[in-house]
Amino acid sequence: MHAPSPLVALLLAATAFVAATLAAVTGFGGAAVLLPALVAIFGIREAVPILTVAQLIGNGSRVWFNRRELEWRVVGWFTLGAVPFAFAGGLLFARAPLSALTRLLGAFLILVVVWRKSRPGPPPRPPVESFAVIGAGASFLSALLGSVGPIMAPFFLAFGLVKGAYIGTEAMSTVVMHVVKLAAYRQGSLLGMAPVAAGLALGPIMIVGSWSGKRIVDRLPDWLFVAVIEVTLAAAGLLFLIRGG
Repeated sequence: MHAPSPLVALLLAATAFVAATLAAVTGFGGAAVLLPALVAIFGIREAVPILTVAQLIGNGSRVWFNRRELEWRVVGWFTLGAVPFAFAGGLLFARAPLSALTRLLGAFLILVVVWRKSRPGPPPRPPVESFAVIGAGASFLSALLGSVGPIMAPFFLAFGLVKGAYIGTEAMSTVVMHVVKLAAYRQGSLLGMAPVAAGLALGPIMIVGSWSGKRIVDRLPDWLFVAVIEVTLAAAGLLFLIRGG
């Protein structure tokens, strides 16, 4: 893995800050911002492990900043499904054809936003036990695609989590995914010292971005917070459609 030039490294650091701030406001979107930059510099097979290390640090900082608002029941059930399926997805990552799946996920996200805006009443609240299934599906796809926060968001919102409770709970669930994915990447010989070092180098920037995003979230009314997430979901869906083309 080659080292980027100072200018490229500076641009990557700025992108990481924007990504971490966005993720701290919406609970997702950071990977969609950071992954294209990492792919352009390092290539897809090294970019996803680097992203996973950086996201682990970013999500861990969001857990800390929102630690008093976590919904631990959701985290527990999510973990139950996440652990085996994140590991399985990580082992398949090196051989999986990803473009068609990426387009399908993009279409799903756009349909979710359309459904949320056109439904006659609030979405049904999923039972907390259903997060085992949500964790299984999201973790498997995350290990393959590197970015599935938008897919998780509608379920966390439907459960009634907003602002700090949503951000922190989603981040803690994602930490579980990333730890297992890193173990699977290591098992598949995809996680060497160079990707780990690159991800760790982005860590302090991710923490500062998480802190910045937390300051923004604390000032948003609930209705605006949900609106921001819905706009970001639609944008992520379009990005997935384009990226899968």
